[in-house]
Amino acid sequence: MAELVRGQNHPLPRTRLEILISAEVPVLVSAALGDEGGRVHDGQRIARPGAPALPGIEVPRTAAAEHRLSADLGELPEAVHRVTVLLALPERPGAESRFGATGAPRATVTDADGTEIVRFTLAGLDSESAVVALELYRRQGGWKVRAVGQGYAEGLTALLADLGLPEAREVAEAMHEEGRLGAAQAAAPSKARPSRSGPVDYAHPGRPASRQPRPVAGDAVGWSMEERLYNQVWGMFEDLARSTAALRSAAGFAAARLDREIDEALADPRARTGGAGDAARRGAQARRDELMGRARAVHDRDLAQLTAEAEVVEPALPPAYARWDSPVWQGHRLPAEPPQAVRLGDLHLPESASLRIPMLVRLPLERGLWVDSGATRADFIDSAERRRLALDVAVALAARLLAVHPVGEFSVEVVDPAGTGAGPLGALTRSGALTGPPARGTAGVAQALESLTRRVDLVRMAIGGGATEALPDGLDTARRLLIVNDFPQGFDDRALTRLRFLADEGPAAGVHLMLVADRADAGEYGPLLDPLWRSLTRLTPSPDDHFADPWVGHAWTFEPSLPPHGGEVLQQVLGAVSDARIKGK
Repeated sequence: MAELVRGQNHPLPRTRLEILISAEVPVLVSAALGDEGGRVHDGQRIARPGAPALPGIEVPRTAAAEHRLSADLGELPEAVHRVTVLLALPERPGAESRFGATGAPRATVTDADGTEIVRFTLAGLDSESAVVALELYRRQGGWKVRAVGQGYAEGLTALLADLGLPEAREVAEAMHEEGRLGAAQAAAPSKARPSRSGPVDYAHPGRPASRQPRPVAGDAVGWSMEERLYNQVWGMFEDLARSTAALRSAAGFAAARLDREIDEALADPRARTGGAGDAARRGAQARRDELMGRARAVHDRDLAQLTAEAEVVEPALPPAYARWDSPVWQGHRLPAEPPQAVRLGDLHLPESASLRIPMLVRLPLERGLWVDSGATRADFIDSAERRRLALDVAVALAARLLAVHPVGEFSVEVVDPAGTGAGPLGALTRSGALTGPPARGTAGVAQALESLTRRVDLVRMAIGGGATEALPDGLDTARRLLIVNDFPQGFDDRALTRLRFLADEGPAAGVHLMLVADRADAGEYGPLLDPLWRSLTRLTPSPDDHFADPWVGHAWTFEPSLPPHGGEVLQQVLGAVSDARIKGK
C-alpha cells in the first residue's frame, strides 16, 4: 500500500477496483469519464447521484460520510481514458459549505478483494466546496492512479466547467438536489451498518443506566479473536481521531464566529462607546462558550466510552499486541502460527493524553523501520543517551518479533560497523537469537548486504517464474530482520545501493530492514537518500508527535513499547526463543 501526496501517481495492478471515500460530513461523490485530455463532453458521461451507474463505474446514490465506488476499468468504453473522482459538499441551508470547516477527506483505492493499493488524504483545503480527489488514467496499456486534490471555491459548477462539461450548471444543480434528498433520508432512522463509523454503543435500550454492561473485548468483526481484537483497536483509533477532529473543528468554528461577531458589532462607531460594545462582546463570548461546552461534552462522552473499552481490551491482547508489562508474557511459548500484526508502540493526542491507542501494524511488514536516534523537539537528553535508547527500542522490537513467530520462521541479523551497540545488543547476542555475530567494519557491512541481496534476488526470480521449488537446497527461507546500527557509518556507495534495494524489494522476499540512525549523520549524501527515509516507518525512542492517522491526519504522539526498567521480561522472552530453537534442532 502506498500513501500518496498531491500530484503523485501509482500503477494499478488490477482493473477491478473499489474506491473508498471517508469524510466527517456527508459529501456527494461522482465519477466523470473523460477523453485523453480529461474532457467530459456531456452529462451522460458522469456517474452521479440520481444516475449512479455507467459501463465500468458505479457510485453511491446519495450524500454520505462514507462511500464505496465500484470500478471495472476493463469494462470502460475505449474512448474513455480518464476517470475523475469528484467530491462536493451538498448545499444545505444553515450548513457551512467549505471543506476547511471539517476534517480532511480521505480516498483509498483497493482491489476487488479489499487489498489496499493507495491512500490519499485531501489535506490543505479551505474555502473549497468541491474537489477533484483522484484520477484514474490509461498509460502504456495499463492504468495508473494520480492523487489530485484540486479544490474549487466557486463550487461544483466551476469544477464541472473546468472538465469541459457544456451543461455544468444544470448537472451541478441536479447533483445538489440529490444531496438535499440524501440529507433528508439521512435524518430519518436507518439500519445499522456493519462497518464501524463511531464509538460502539454498549448501552442496551431495555436496561436502566445503572445496569449498562461494560464493553467487551473482541466485539469487532473477524474470523478469529486475534483479528477481532486487531479490528477493535483500529476502530478505537478511528473513533478517537474523528471525535477529536469534531472537537477541533468546533473550536475553530467557534473562534472564527467570535471574531466575526465582535468585528460586526464594532463596525458601528456608536457601539465603540458606552456599554453596547461590551454587551456585544459578552454575548459573542457566551455563544462561543456555549458551543464549546456542547462540543467538549460530546468529546468527553466519547473519551469516557473509549477509555472503558481500552480497559477491557488491553488485558485481552495477545503477546504480539500486548504491552511488555502484560501478564501474557509470563511463561510465554512460541506460537504455532505467526500473528496478523505486531505492536510498535502507543499513540495519543493532547486532548486525550491519558488514553493510549496501541499502534498495530500488519505482518509481514510491508515497510522497513527507522528508529530515529536524532534529537526531537521535546528531547533534552544528550546524543549518546539518545543513541542508546534508540537501540533499546530496536532490540525490544526484534525480541517481540522473534517471540511471536513460530520457531525457525523468523531470524535477526545485525550490522554494527563500529561496535558501538555492543551493550544493548548484548541481550540478543547472549541469548543466541542472532544468526551470527554482528557484522563489523566496512568489509562486514559489504558481506552482510551482499548475502541478503543475493537471497532477495533468488527469491524474487523464483516467485516471478513460479518456481519456488527450484530454490537452492539449504537456503534459509525464514523471514529475516536486518538491524543496521549507526547508519551510514561503514557504508560506501555500493553498500548504499544494496541497502536501498533491500528496503524496496526485501519485504516481498522476506527480508525486512530496521535502521537505527540519525538522519543528520547522512547529511553529506543530500537528497540521494531521501527515497530511503521516505520508504521507512519512522519511530522515535522518546515521545514525539510525528504520526498522522489515515482518516483525519492528526499529529499523534508516538511512544515506543519498551520492557519495564529493571525487569527481566526481555531476557525471559529471549530465553524462551533460545530454548525453542535448541529443542527444534
